[in-house]
Amino acid sequence: MSKVIEISDSQFQTELEEPQKTVLAYFWANWCGPCRLVSPSISWAAENYSDRLKVIKLEVDASPQTVSKYKVEGVPAFRIFKDGELISSHEGAIGKDKLKAFIEASIENKLNVKIVSFGYD
Repeated sequence: MSKVIEISDSQFQTELEEPQKTVLAYFWANWCGPCRLVSPSISWAAENYSDRLKVIKLEVDASPQTVSKYKVEGVPAFRIFKDGELISSHEGAIGKDKLKAFIEASIENKLNVKIVSFGYD
């Protein structure tokens, strides 16, 4: 069983370098109400996709470099990386079913097409 890994700017690039694993980066903030609603789904994803997905969590106020580099404009925000490359993005709160669909579409993305989704569930 896997768990969500809490990291900061200095650890971000290292966490993306694990070969053969897709990485879900979850950007959140203590002051963000929707983030508190999404957090249980993030833990669920870490547990249920542990064989194919590493889940990392970054607090936006403590990670300004990564937030800027990946153009996180609101929280909660999600970025999925494969082989260190950004392949999928979503900004805004999403329920467990939509999170599952977002993850599965990204994992199954055989063409390495970038998937970008903005909006709220």
